[in-house]
Amino acid sequence: MHPMFLSDVERGDHGGPYAHLIDKLQAAGAPVPQIMHLFAYKPDRTEFLSRFTQSVMRGPSPLPAGLRELIAAFTSRRNDCLF
Repeated sequence: MHPMFLSDVERGDHGGPYAHLIDKLQAAGAPVPQIMHLFAYKPDRTEFLSRFTQSVMRGPSPLPAGLRELIAAFTSRRNDCLF
């Protein structure tokens, strides 16, 4: 994965609810999705985005959650983004 444009965010002290996930991915040598660094860097400012995303992906909808995940994965792939 390419480094972020904001290296202070990527290398910063991990905090918030995403810190343990980042640590586990790094320990396993796996790439860390850049959005996770943002969530860890400013958890008080990304809480709304996290709630919104979970609502869109898991909330009431005429589409089942699995299909929404598939659409998100397809879109990420088309944008050359790790999902």
